[in-house]
Amino acid sequence: MRRAVQRDDRAQQAKRSRRLSRVLICAAAVPAVLITAACSSDSGDSKSKGTDSGQQQSASSGTPSASASPTVQAAAYRKLPDSCAVLTKKTLGDLVPKGVSSAKKGGSDDPSSRSSCSWNSLDNNGVKGSQFRWLNVSLLRFDSDASRGTGEAQAHAYFVRQVKDAQAVDGAKNASSQPVSGVGAEATTVRYDLKKKEGLFKQQTVVARVENVVVTLDYNGAGLAGEKTPDAGDLAKAAEKAVKEAVASVSSANGQGSGSGSSSSSASPSKSASPSKSASKSASPSKSPSKSASASASPSKSAAQKG
Repeated sequence: MRRAVQRDDRAQQAKRSRRLSRVLICAAAVPAVLITAACSSDSGDSKSKGTDSGQQQSASSGTPSASASPTVQAAAYRKLPDSCAVLTKKTLGDLVPKGVSSAKKGGSDDPSSRSSCSWNSLDNNGVKGSQFRWLNVSLLRFDSDASRGTGEAQAHAYFVRQVKDAQAVDGAKNASSQPVSGVGAEATTVRYDLKKKEGLFKQQTVVARVENVVVTLDYNGAGLAGEKTPDAGDLAKAAEKAVKEAVASVSSANGQGSGSGSSSSSASPSKSASPSKSASKSASPSKSPSKSASASASPSKSAAQKG
């Protein structure tokens, strides 16, 4: 009887032990679940915060805007004067006394950028011979361009080429060159003799730059049929006086004073594309009593032509 009771007691104790074990296991499992849930919640928040932060950073940074196109200083002069009106009648009377009204304008597809005019004079003294003069003025203006530089820099480069071309004329003898002061930003006179079948021609080429415009003045003279050869010094002085007047006309046409003094800033040499066309080809002189003299007026390689 006692043994049966003991067995019942042991069975009850075993059941209580099993129930207690299950409770403990469940109790132990609850914190683990809570921890797991908490970790999962934190991880999600962190990931969400990271995503939100990344989105905010992306939104704040934005796409870099395109850089502005490079710009250059605008050219000082926007137009050219009438090339046949850059010299006064008095000046023309000194240079081409018998050809004041012989002006012949050169062709140009853009008169605001390139222009030229020429005159010729033949003072016929019969058996004593004749005095021949030929004059040509060419104007070339450069606009500023982002790829080629400022108008002044381009004009300076062209000025240098014009002087070199005048110094390299085929057949030139006794060549010399010298700077001219008080004319634009820079100016140079190139002088040489050119022997032709009609006589000895004294050539004067004066190249001047004022801001973004280059003025090239070609002037030559010859004594024909036994007439005395003109003095080169006198021709040079007359040519330099004339180019100073032409430069002043360019400045006046743009409302900027005489332009005879030095420019406020002289452009330094720079690479620049050669102008699409020269200021103009030297205009053929108008008809005169001596066709052969007119044909020989222009040097074999005019400084007014494209460099």
